[in-house]
Amino acid sequence: MSPAGIAITIAACIGAAAAIVFFCWYSNSKLGVSKYEIDSSKITLPFRIVQLSDLHAKRFGKKNCRLVKTVVKLKPDIIVFTGDIIHLYRKPGEDAAIELVEQLAKVAPFYYVSGNHEMRYKNYREFSKKLADAGAIVLENEYVMTHGVALVGLGCAHLKNNKIFEITPDFDTYKILLAHEPQFLRRYARAGYDLVLSGHAHGGQWRFPFTDQGVYAPGQGLLPELTSGEHILGSTHMVISRGLGNSEFPLRINNRPEVVVIDLKHGDK
Repeated sequence: MSPAGIAITIAACIGAAAAIVFFCWYSNSKLGVSKYEIDSSKITLPFRIVQLSDLHAKRFGKKNCRLVKTVVKLKPDIIVFTGDIIHLYRKPGEDAAIELVEQLAKVAPFYYVSGNHEMRYKNYREFSKKLADAGAIVLENEYVMTHGVALVGLGCAHLKNNKIFEITPDFDTYKILLAHEPQFLRRYARAGYDLVLSGHAHGGQWRFPFTDQGVYAPGQGLLPELTSGEHILGSTHMVISRGLGNSEFPLRINNRPEVVVIDLKHGDK
């Protein structure tokens, strides 16, 4: 091969490597925002929810400054976090979680429910107190009233038992459930929730181009159905966040970290 041919080959290899590095960075660190609008006759006071999920101790810039800036721009009325703010199998990352909560609790009321990584964390009881001290409203099998709706948090340890039916408010109001894992949608619908916010599936981790199909999700296996976006079962809407960080598998492909925005408005539905 001539010197010119060698130079071209080297340049092409460097360009390809740079493109791969950029694509991996983009898929794992470039925040995306997904917006949904849901109407209901039960909504008397329109408001905006920003949903975050599955941080897994990741930082988007120093002290998560890029993530905080993104949320601030969205002007939420409340912020909800649907589990796995820490990471169990590496360093849990309590510092990254607390930093984020301290900042976002100043932006809007910050509601948190546990995920499977917190459920298995031996120091979770102490950690949940730290979250509360940082400004989080920890919902562990309980509910609060906000903006005229009931906001319920189902702890991850109770997704498979009857706790959901025990804690669901029995009065007629719009009900929102924070529950980490989406694959129990039928149970959530049976309990009478109008809106369910979940995470856990990480968007299927790797997503096929030009489709909404992920490759794998825990609890659902290969080619899972419930990994992102809005799903409707009867009168129950579910919105699934693709999450922010990574769990055991450290790489997302074609699956950007996601901030979810939901505008709830009064309507005829």
